Amino acid sequence: MMDGNKLEELRELVEFLKTNGIAEFDMEQDDLKVRIKFAGEPAAAPAGGFDIAQLGRLMASAPPAPTAAASARASAAAALADELEEKLHEVKSPIVGTFYESPSPGAPAFVKLGDQVEVGQVLCIVEAMKLMNEIESDVAGEVVKRIASSGQPVEYGQPLFAIRAR
Repeated sequence: MMDGNKLEELRELVEFLKTNGIAEFDMEQDDLKVRIKFAGEPAAAPAGGFDIAQLGRLMASAPPAPTAAASARASAAAALADELEEKLHEVKSPIVGTFYESPSPGAPAFVKLGDQVEVGQVLCIVEAMKLMNEIESDVAGEVVKRIASSGQPVEYGQPLFAIRAR
């Protein structure tokens, strides 16, 4: 059961999403997992666009996550909010494992911010059960954001990169 403060924060979040015309939103924090998807056409966004700072303050008002994995999920939610503004394509992890940006320690990263990538180009490795799985780009474009941190665990479906498709 949610306490009154959490319920009020959730109501404020729903109102914010409706006001800014955001049709879909996911957030996971501590033992609370929220998925909001509005049916039909979203409301028109205000002339000034999305107020990402307001969304950040709303999310920051919740208590801080106690673990590194929960913190990674919270930062992924904040990254998602930033990407909503730009309509970027996300490359997501197809498996649960550990994210690595380079083929070995000390080696250069497969890709860096600003790189142009092609479909099928290796972006990173996700290690699962001692197997190194190369994650390839499913779209051609410019790498504008690395969302996951090297050496950190990633979940199935967690965004790893944001790419501005050509």
